[in-house]
Amino acid sequence: MILVAIGSNVPGPWGAPHETVEQALAELDRPPLRLVRASRLIRTAPMGHHDQPDFINAVAIVASDLEAADLLAHLHDIELAADRRRSLRWGPRTLDLDLLDFDGRVISEADRVRIRHGLMVLPHPGIAQRAFVLGPIAEIAPDWRHPVTAKSAAEMLAELSEGDVGPEVGM
Repeated sequence: MILVAIGSNVPGPWGAPHETVEQALAELDRPPLRLVRASRLIRTAPMGHHDQPDFINAVAIVASDLEAADLLAHLHDIELAADRRRSLRWGPRTLDLDLLDFDGRVISEADRVRIRHGLMVLPHPGIAQRAFVLGPIAEIAPDWRHPVTAKSAAEMLAELSEGDVGPEVGM
């Protein structure tokens, strides 16, 4: 199972954040990818820098014959098409696509793989602390287990103090 997190909180060439997330889902259903399933869109408060607009988030299950590093590079290409700029960590962005899990592969911080825009670690190191990721994973992949801890998304979500996944975005 390949899991991709999607987020947007500022308008870009694809429109408002909810439109950008919807377009990103469409992009995840074009070769060399196939969209298998997508969560509902939710509105969540920003992490890190709180003086920015709320995010629209979702998680998708995709299928692909690409290797993990090539898939992540492809996700970065989609971000660039949405005018993503990497200037401030956890800052505002037109589109953020995170490779959360790639068929249970584990690439630790020590073994991280250098790719075009940085380093790849699998599973994504922030999964267990992000309700806006865990809630959608629990929604679309209730049987998924974290490749390192073997916990389900629902179990990890229950361990978070706030546990707030965010309200569904009505379209």
